Amino acid sequence: MNKKERAQFVIEQLEKLYPQPPIPLDHTDPFTLLVAVMLSAQTTDKKVNEVTPDLFARANNAKAMSLLEVDEIKEIIKQIGLSNTKAKNLKRLSEILVEKYDGEVPSTFEELEELPGIGHKTASVVMSQAFGHPAFPVDTHIHRLMNRWKLSNGKSVEQTEKDAKRLFPIETWNKLHLQIIYYGREFSPARSWNLEKDFISKKILSK
Repeated sequence: MNKKERAQFVIEQLEKLYPQPPIPLDHTDPFTLLVAVMLSAQTTDKKVNEVTPDLFARANNAKAMSLLEVDEIKEIIKQIGLSNTKAKNLKRLSEILVEKYDGEVPSTFEELEELPGIGHKTASVVMSQAFGHPAFPVDTHIHRLMNRWKLSNGKSVEQTEKDAKRLFPIETWNKLHLQIIYYGREFSPARSWNLEKDFISKKILSK
């Protein structure tokens, strides 16, 4: 199989497995999604989903979040990684949303990436899942699998994102990045990888 054929094979298999992949982070609107994705850096979605109910019960919009003290936020999210920095970023981000955007989450990459604690990957998730803008956020699962599937050389996440966008049709991006994440977790983990179980990699690597 050449790269295009491998990419098509991946799309077909993942569509069978995960026809309607849910967003793994619990949220109700663009603001709660933005917060959840920001908190998920260097920790698991499961951990984030454990702390956000308390956080959103206290503040589920930018105005309410901006009025919380950094220490209050930190106390609620303390069990996730980098809670110190994330608490400061979350308060400042919320203040900027109130001051500059009337409490709303902006819907461009440039504006999102100017917010404290928001990198390109977080902006990509929000653009694709909150606003339906075609984007291909690359997390560790996608970075690993694009390499395993010989669709990218895996030198950097930036390169992986470019390769993914070049190989996969634009209309598949928003769904496909979620499908790959679910597949990575279930069939192709970083540790204790079992090629017999990982049938997509097995097929690709046997060619």
